[in-house]
Amino acid sequence: MKVLLLEDVKGLGKKGEVCEVKDGYGQNFLIAKGKAKHATNEVINKYKAEMKKKEEMLALELAEKKQFIQTLSQVEVVIAKKVGANNALFGAITKEEIVEALQKDHNLELNKKDIEFKTAIKSLGHYEVEVKLGNGIHGTLKLEVVSQ
Repeated sequence: MKVLLLEDVKGLGKKGEVCEVKDGYGQNFLIAKGKAKHATNEVINKYKAEMKKKEEMLALELAEKKQFIQTLSQVEVVIAKKVGANNALFGAITKEEIVEALQKDHNLELNKKDIEFKTAIKSLGHYEVEVKLGNGIHGTLKLEVVSQ
């Protein structure tokens, strides 16, 4: 019996491969557990079409992320905070504050989990904050902290 693997099966093959297995193993284990489908031409063609569509969607998503990073690199976020002696902030700049300022001033949506600080921002000045969107796509966001 030929089956199309829907996930990696140890000792048999990787996802997307067509494998020859014994009838009982194929029917009673692989197909019953949803790990494989009976490998007909229709099933194989449908699987290939789905994989092609996923690849196209991934390519589109990557292009959108690259465009977003390019837009972020041209933007400067300004955050006004209260300061104490020696221009030290009361507290530190948080990721939430950066996301809110980016949304309010530039109408750009960013998840706070995508922002990464090298060190805590606790004083006035210009900073570069790293933004990582996944899939190896990352850039920097310019940040200016000013006195309120």
